[in-house]
Amino acid sequence: MTATVAADTVGPDVFGGVDSHADTLHVAVISDNGGHLADAEFTTTAAGYAAALAFLNAHGRVIAIGVEGTSSYGAGFTRAARSASLHVVEVNRPDRAERRRIGKSDPIDAYAAARAALSGRASSAPKDDTVTGIRALHNAARSAVKARTAALNQIGHILISAPEAIRAKYGPLKGTARTDALARLRPSGDPVHTAVLTALKSLARRVKDLTAEHTALTKALDTDVTAHNPGLRAAYGVGPDTAAQLLITAGGNPERMRTGASFAALCGVAPVPASSGRTNRHRLSRGGDRAANAALYRITLVRMSSDPRTRDYVTRQTATGRTKKEIIRLLKRAIAREMFRCLTTTVAVPGVADLRPLRQSKNITLTAVADHFGVWPAVISTLERGIRRDDVLTNAYRDWLQTA
Repeated sequence: MTATVAADTVGPDVFGGVDSHADTLHVAVISDNGGHLADAEFTTTAAGYAAALAFLNAHGRVIAIGVEGTSSYGAGFTRAARSASLHVVEVNRPDRAERRRIGKSDPIDAYAAARAALSGRASSAPKDDTVTGIRALHNAARSAVKARTAALNQIGHILISAPEAIRAKYGPLKGTARTDALARLRPSGDPVHTAVLTALKSLARRVKDLTAEHTALTKALDTDVTAHNPGLRAAYGVGPDTAAQLLITAGGNPERMRTGASFAALCGVAPVPASSGRTNRHRLSRGGDRAANAALYRITLVRMSSDPRTRDYVTRQTATGRTKKEIIRLLKRAIAREMFRCLTTTVAVPGVADLRPLRQSKNITLTAVADHFGVWPAVISTLERGIRRDDVLTNAYRDWLQTA
């Protein structure tokens, strides 16, 4: 199906709805007054997508298509429809009350998606494919962390019930020291000891492999995230994982979000009105993307621990009687506003390439710089390599080098 075919389609105005699954998708067509016209099932293949688009165009001029899961099961159909110059909007699944009232089936969900597109209730543009690679790397890195944690937990559980000699030798060890010692084991002794040591060695080697795998994936993720949005990655407290999560949540086309408030609501950090009668108040939002909410929380903790401006803000708010939880909520909302700017506009990142050559030309060590500014040498090192962004420290460091 080409863009020309879609543009030349004549007939009454119609709206489409798609309920997508792994192997099939159900397509429904309604008229511009909401009347049901037809529905059919197609496969999630190139031929199936073409047949689905032909089915839609056969009923008239397609104004919009509501699709569930535009970035998951419906991604293939969304790409095909957009390449045919058809307008696609992202549809949330029907709420539970509506499903209890009318039931659930593929045709019901497809017609509900079409009605959402007709009414304007669904108006969000689907996410594009520019963050697909970042999403894949992010998911792989997260799964490596989960598998590594599971292996570490298994080691601990085995040591709890292991023979006394094994538990006394390896139980007191912690962290990397325990993993390295277990990975070097040469199982021997009676059958019980041999079996337990073999299991511990296998799990320890798995931990080391997963650690190396996570390190490599994080490095690749950092490269992609920095290339995609250097301003976001350079923001204070934003690491590769948090930057990737925010990009995934916003999509590669964050302009589909109209305001910073919509992004805050998407991340679950916008206060929800909970007023009634003479009571005027807001409550904590429990909705939104919880992974993005967790990313903002991690940024908040980093800034509360090491950012001077944030620490001053926390001090002022604490003096007014606010609790730590309330302060964190305020900070998350403010950080969401800042992240929205980074996602939707080009943020200039100050250059730091001159810092290291300038320091080395004057034979000044990292330790000397760190002692002068009262920070750890690692802070200066990451600043020089562009891993950490601190504009105030960077400008002060550059001025000090030029006058040293």
